[in-house]
Amino acid sequence: MTTHRAARGRDPLSGASVTARTPKVPLTGRLLALRVLVLVTAVLGINYVTWRWLESINWSAWWIAVPLVLAETYSLVDSLLFGLTMWRLRRRGEAPPPPEGATVDVFVTTYNEPLDLVMATAEAAQRIRYPHRTWILDDGARPELRARAEAAGIGWITRSADWAGHSRHAKAGNLNNALMTTDGEFILILDADQVPDPAILDRTLGWFRDPRMALVQTPQVFVNVPGDDPLGSQAPLFYGPIQQGKDGWNAAFFCGSNAVLRREALMQLGITRYVSEVQLAVSRALRTADRVLARARRSLDPAQTEARAALDQVVAAVARARAELRDGAALADVTYRFQQRVDAAAREIVAADVDSLQADLAAIAELSSELDEEDGGLAEVDRGALTRLAARDWSPLGAIETVRALVRAVDVDKDDEAQPVMPMATISVTEDMATCMRLHALGWRTAYHDETLALGLAPEDLGTMLTQRLRWAQGTVQVMLRENPLVQRGLTLAQRLMYWATMWSYLSGFAAVVYFAAPVVYLVFGVLPVTGLTAEFFLRLVPFLLVNQLLFTVVGRGRRTWRGQQYSLALFPVWIRSVTSAVGNVVFGRSLAFAVTPKERQSVDRRPWHLVRPQLAVMSLLVVAAVVGTVRMVVADASVLGTVTNLVWVAFDLAVLSVVVQAVRYRGPEQPEGASA
Repeated sequence: MTTHRAARGRDPLSGASVTARTPKVPLTGRLLALRVLVLVTAVLGINYVTWRWLESINWSAWWIAVPLVLAETYSLVDSLLFGLTMWRLRRRGEAPPPPEGATVDVFVTTYNEPLDLVMATAEAAQRIRYPHRTWILDDGARPELRARAEAAGIGWITRSADWAGHSRHAKAGNLNNALMTTDGEFILILDADQVPDPAILDRTLGWFRDPRMALVQTPQVFVNVPGDDPLGSQAPLFYGPIQQGKDGWNAAFFCGSNAVLRREALMQLGITRYVSEVQLAVSRALRTADRVLARARRSLDPAQTEARAALDQVVAAVARARAELRDGAALADVTYRFQQRVDAAAREIVAADVDSLQADLAAIAELSSELDEEDGGLAEVDRGALTRLAARDWSPLGAIETVRALVRAVDVDKDDEAQPVMPMATISVTEDMATCMRLHALGWRTAYHDETLALGLAPEDLGTMLTQRLRWAQGTVQVMLRENPLVQRGLTLAQRLMYWATMWSYLSGFAAVVYFAAPVVYLVFGVLPVTGLTAEFFLRLVPFLLVNQLLFTVVGRGRRTWRGQQYSLALFPVWIRSVTSAVGNVVFGRSLAFAVTPKERQSVDRRPWHLVRPQLAVMSLLVVAAVVGTVRMVVADASVLGTVTNLVWVAFDLAVLSVVVQAVRYRGPEQPEGASA
């Protein structure tokens, strides 16, 4: 199966259609065997879950039976998405030689990290062999860092004065500011702690010989992590098979650091988003204009034929402008022609009621004042204001003047932002995934280069790790809510599913709660969520679990993936909080603060057990349930098969959750004698 599909986009400057084909993946014997395993896993999983829904739900205990089968269905979908990812696993190997004469800017992003750490990374970036210019992007605007950078011959960039009083957009804003002050054809982005290999550009730039290649991502590997990786910092499954599988579908995505990007692709993206946002504002204005005009026409006296005719002209002008926008006409031409038609209609009206006209003009002045106060024109006026305008009784001339003011007020200059063009996405607390998804929607390609070319620092304490994971999850869920990949135009079906697979994984916290609760309910109360622990139940479930685990083992090829599997369940409070806080932010407008991950070990005077209270509570419940269940079995008050099955389940849950005990007890890597924590 080596066919490939095309993702189609449109160049916003020329209007020409562009196509990015899903890369062809050679069908090797190893890949064929992997696909067979994927198919077997899918068949067994679908067979089991279908049977569960149709035959084995204990409806008399629906309150636990239904949540359990929903959790199992969630896990099946997760397994199917993983299998789809692995279906086109692509190992790229060596890149071609770098293009000759390419110019490169290396960005080292920083906010409040220690100066020595930032300078160590920047000086290592200076030593990259391929010709380039190194820049420190100092979002903290620290004079001492500037002095050290300039002394070392390293460029230093901080926010321009244009950002004063505007949203900063965290790291995305820092990068967007730097993009407007540099001019390299390619950009290598490094976090402040990611020390690059001198060969990083020599090893990656060759992929950009493909003129539609927008991004090359490399792994993130950490040097301060012990072999048992108690905080789960290394991600060998993601920075390996998962990204390689996504790469096979042209869906490998940007992870924020250790990546090279093409400036042309980013700038095209920024311009495209600018145009689409202004178009959306004009479209909103025209929709409001429709309602204003409809209300004004209803209030006319039948004898006011001239006024009705004038309003009809404006109604027709609104309809025509909306049609032109849908057909892709140039925005400036659409708005200019619309204003000319409205002006012609306004000249035909004779004011018959001076009092009502004066009232209308006062309302229009209030509208203009409101637009000015909103620091961004119509693009930022809330929907409530537009609704109030549409509901007001307007005289004919007042209605026409309101329509004209609405369209004129569209913030073409985007005064609400420091700069109108924002190539890096600013819709979440993490800029990487949304930016890359938009690039894919425009028809650009990406690559995952599976070679360690930078070494970073992982969190060294539990609190920092939890802060980092929460931010990653919140950012991903924000993107899911704001720009759901399943409905994004320009993406192939496979790309939509690849992005959705990552977003879907962060919903696992809710399923984990059910998986922890079900054995407790049975062992304590004797309530079984299935109709019976029959031979059929085990013959359908056990093969699926074994083959599914075999798939992970084969895909991992010796990589240590168990720690990642533990944290996917053990961090269930973090995943649940990420969903609820992201929903609160996107749907209800609640603030969602951005927290930079500290690059130093935080104070650990006492063990932070309070950070894992939910997990400790669950572990306590599991232990109590195991004791109660054992006693009930001994006194013949519970089925031996049911009790033993659920005790095995409890043992697995405790093994998963035990990682948080290790994390709390972890004191960070060994420090040299005399070094501070």
